Amino acid sequence: MATETVILAYSGGLDTSCILKWLLDKQYEVICVLADVGQKEDFTAAEKKALKIGAKKVIVADVKQSFVEDYIWPAVQMGLVYEERYLLGTSLARPCISVALIEVAREYGAKYLAHGATGKGNDQVRFELCAYALKPDLKIIAPWRDVKFCCQFQGRQDLIAYAQQHGIEVSAKPATPWSTDANILHISYESGILEDPNTVAPENLYQMTVDPMTRAPCNPIRLVIQFDRGLPSSVEDLAGRRVYTKPLEMLDFLNRLGGFYGIGRIDIVENRFVGLKSRGVYETPGGTILFAAHQDLEVFALDREVLRTKQVLRDRMADYLAEQRVSGKVTVELAPGYSRAVARKASNNVGALYNEQLVSMDVHGGYVPQDAGGFIAINAVRIREHVRAFGAYEVPTKKN
Repeated sequence: MATETVILAYSGGLDTSCILKWLLDKQYEVICVLADVGQKEDFTAAEKKALKIGAKKVIVADVKQSFVEDYIWPAVQMGLVYEERYLLGTSLARPCISVALIEVAREYGAKYLAHGATGKGNDQVRFELCAYALKPDLKIIAPWRDVKFCCQFQGRQDLIAYAQQHGIEVSAKPATPWSTDANILHISYESGILEDPNTVAPENLYQMTVDPMTRAPCNPIRLVIQFDRGLPSSVEDLAGRRVYTKPLEMLDFLNRLGGFYGIGRIDIVENRFVGLKSRGVYETPGGTILFAAHQDLEVFALDREVLRTKQVLRDRMADYLAEQRVSGKVTVELAPGYSRAVARKASNNVGALYNEQLVSMDVHGGYVPQDAGGFIAINAVRIREHVRAFGAYEVPTKKN
């Protein structure tokens, strides 16, 4: 019987290195796919490690440009944010990585796809649904849902011991066993000591940002971000007098500058798709700056009801029609730990919904103040009806 080929979503980290060895022990032929989504990784070293463990082949798929242009930029355009705080750094990367995995599976005629996602998390859902959408006949090997694997490995401590036993080099140590996932948009940290939500994350955990309270510059800096139909189109460094127009360069610059100011750190407990609550620590410097600038321009450019509808539906938006009018530039000020919009200008009169004369307190500008009486009367109908049906609102009596 011929040996079956497995495509492994490989990261070079603890879990997938141990899973590679485990698959080899199961007599599979393994092709590792290491997706370059902008993480600071020594891909040559990771490739050598996988080959040393026994992988038949290691493919490094450079998908950085696609990740930024096809996933991150549309997410900025739609204003996607999960539970009001998380900018979806890992969530956006997984479909992009899945496309690379399926391309390799098709090229080598592989029937199996393996991943190291935990059975308690969201990544298993992301990888597998993407795989079934792109190659429905693919079979999934998910070790963290395999009974024998789970009996052998309770968690990261067992994996660390297994790695040491088989001479697999990993960066995780028993003293600092948190899990890290990095890409050009963010770095996430979870597991280990972070599983106790009452434990403060140590400062040496952070890799993209400096401590905003102790190491960020005191003097703020300003830059201008241009948007075209809701998509970032340029970033102007006012201090350095340089303009960035390529998406990768734009995000890289914002990451460096945002990290220098300690922008984009969050420490949250969130709801996983599978029903569990989990604690995660995230660094998203460039994404945080883009989100703040885009949000400011949206409020400036969109009609009130369009904006409200978009906010309600943003996690389910199938098209970007509302973004046709979100074009312009936003001047952003960076200071220790935060970024804020300080000025904004729409492109080519697209932002005509903001009428400076109409809103001015110095001239009427075509506004008829007397009309406000009718507007108030119409909006008061429901209040009057409530009073008619249930009586007047009672003002609480102050106690002496």
